[in-house]
Amino acid sequence: MSVEFVDGSKSIAAVHGLRGIVDDPEFEGGLAAWLRDSYGVSGLQDVYSRFALGDGPFDAMMRRVMWKLGAAKCSSGLQVGSQASFRHLETFDIGSNVFIGTGASIHGRIGGNCKIGNQVWIGPHAFLDARDLELGNYVGWGPGAKVLGSEHTGIPIDVPIIATGLEIKPVRVGDGADIGTNATILPGVSIGEGAIIGAGAVVTTDIPAYAIAAGVPARVLRWRKDNK
Repeated sequence: MSVEFVDGSKSIAAVHGLRGIVDDPEFEGGLAAWLRDSYGVSGLQDVYSRFALGDGPFDAMMRRVMWKLGAAKCSSGLQVGSQASFRHLETFDIGSNVFIGTGASIHGRIGGNCKIGNQVWIGPHAFLDARDLELGNYVGWGPGAKVLGSEHTGIPIDVPIIATGLEIKPVRVGDGADIGTNATILPGVSIGEGAIIGAGAVVTTDIPAYAIAAGVPARVLRWRKDNK
């Protein structure tokens, strides 16, 4: 069902957010076990590269199987687009019905924490520095949006910044929040439940629940509950 407005725009029903959870085929468990026995988890990246570019159902299925094989936890319904990449998949905890778009890159870190809730949609060419990252359920992550999980201390001052220590700061995104296209979330930021971050925003401080924030740096413009 669609509704057309006088300015020519349309409103149509959501797709990903309304997907029901369907169990993955049983044979995928056996395939994952065979891959583990044949290649080992350490060889996963090389095998994955053989199926990373294809858009057909077989390549998509193989990507899902290998993400499930390598992740600490991965529930049913994962969709992984072509050219999507990962590092340290063993630190990932992936919920049900997660979509990861074409060319998205999720960089886990040794000893890190990457938790992705149920029904999360991660758009094409997104970049997630998942040193200590948690996305709640039903989070929308726009195409090209980025999150950074650490920053150099810059101390001592007589040492090149890139050679100084890294301070890892957790990033938390609440249930139902939506991150706009090409937005950037900086280390240590929490975004509240149901908040909307505008396209291209640079988020440097916490954003409260149900706020609408935009700009560089991002500022709260209004509240979603005001529209009720």
